[in-house]
Amino acid sequence: MTRFNEHGNPAVPSYKRITLAMTIACLLFSNGCSGKAGSSSENPPPRQTDVASPPAQSTPQVPAASPVPAVSEGSGPVDVIEQEIASMPLEDKIGQMLLVGIDGTEVSSQTHTMITNDKVGGIILYADNIKSLKGLVSLTNELKRSNAGNPAPLFVSVDQEGGKVSRMPDEYAKIPASGSVGASSNAEAANMMGKLLAREVQTAGFNMDFAPVLDINSNPDNPVIGDRSFGNTSAKVIELGIAEMKGIESEGIVPVVKHFPGHGDTSVDSHLELPVVKKTEAQLAKLEWRPFQAAVKEQADAVMVAHILYPNLDPDRPASLSKVIISQILRGQMGFKGVVITDDLTMGAIMKNYSLAAAAVNTVLAGSDILLVAHEYSNERTTRNALLAAVKHGKISEARIDESVYRILSMKHKYQLKDTPVDVPDLTQLNKDIKAWRTSFVK
Repeated sequence: MTRFNEHGNPAVPSYKRITLAMTIACLLFSNGCSGKAGSSSENPPPRQTDVASPPAQSTPQVPAASPVPAVSEGSGPVDVIEQEIASMPLEDKIGQMLLVGIDGTEVSSQTHTMITNDKVGGIILYADNIKSLKGLVSLTNELKRSNAGNPAPLFVSVDQEGGKVSRMPDEYAKIPASGSVGASSNAEAANMMGKLLAREVQTAGFNMDFAPVLDINSNPDNPVIGDRSFGNTSAKVIELGIAEMKGIESEGIVPVVKHFPGHGDTSVDSHLELPVVKKTEAQLAKLEWRPFQAAVKEQADAVMVAHILYPNLDPDRPASLSKVIISQILRGQMGFKGVVITDDLTMGAIMKNYSLAAAAVNTVLAGSDILLVAHEYSNERTTRNALLAAVKHGKISEARIDESVYRILSMKHKYQLKDTPVDVPDLTQLNKDIKAWRTSFVK
């Protein structure tokens, strides 16, 4: 029987090592390697502002999909990422756990401060930040330049799913929604969709895409999923969703599968309110969880967790703040060892029911690695200060912070992320390929 530690993670020896040859490959890079989303019965939850008790300290766990670079020194191997973390002050570690949104189409003084002073680990851009191809490339390049000298490269991320969740400017040919590909039941088309999405975002300077959507479109009253899903059966979502995930990854872009534990059976928009799904664990395991289990089996690197309350699993906290759902189920039962990212903590589902500071502390205690704070500089400051205070006052151990930073840096090493600027691309061939692909799967 598998044994778990106090965080719900499988108990493992300290750090896994890899060979010197793999290390050299990982070390070739220097200074760097949310969409919307219950059940037919939904009740307003009680307002929660409490903070869970601190966990016992534990050894950081290594993401299976992100091998640890190690070098031989003296009598034994040296864990490079462990050394990086040991040299980082607490403030820099917590910065790596923040992925933030910005205002405007240029790097403002506040954005510059978040990157240079707070050393945030990543940026997410939305439609309001993107007006033209030239402007987008200028923005992503300036974000990377602002990160010069920081401990790790930035995640420069975007929600680029296709269909109605498309952030890229008009110069790019349109990629249809996942539901259109799902109607064809063509896994090769889904894989190519992933490749094309990745090529799109890569040309503009991104290195992370919040896709694919692994939610099952099981509730016709769902206001936020619909054709963002590949279909209404787990088999179809598994086949096509995993194909898309592999397509994105194959082009060197980090795919983030979403929205665990499943946003398909909701009738409330979590941007506005907190959905409540009253399904049992057995019911969820038969449908919603299957695509995510398949993604974990295929060594998904990152999973986004939704703001949905499952009272039969955890009556007190939504999935994104729940130790039961993140540590015990996702990490423990399913064996996920990669990076857990919250959905946007400034969405109504959280802000109307919890203080942002308490939510930030609780999600880290629950097992999240990256906190998505998509709106307002003041919210980034609140989140950062809450985590700093929680560590200094003993509510979160620094060893717990190290676990998350270890996973984050491992993923940045795996994808060999760098803060390298890109040129304004010639999209002629890419757009030609997108148009040819669009006709290939139409019945």
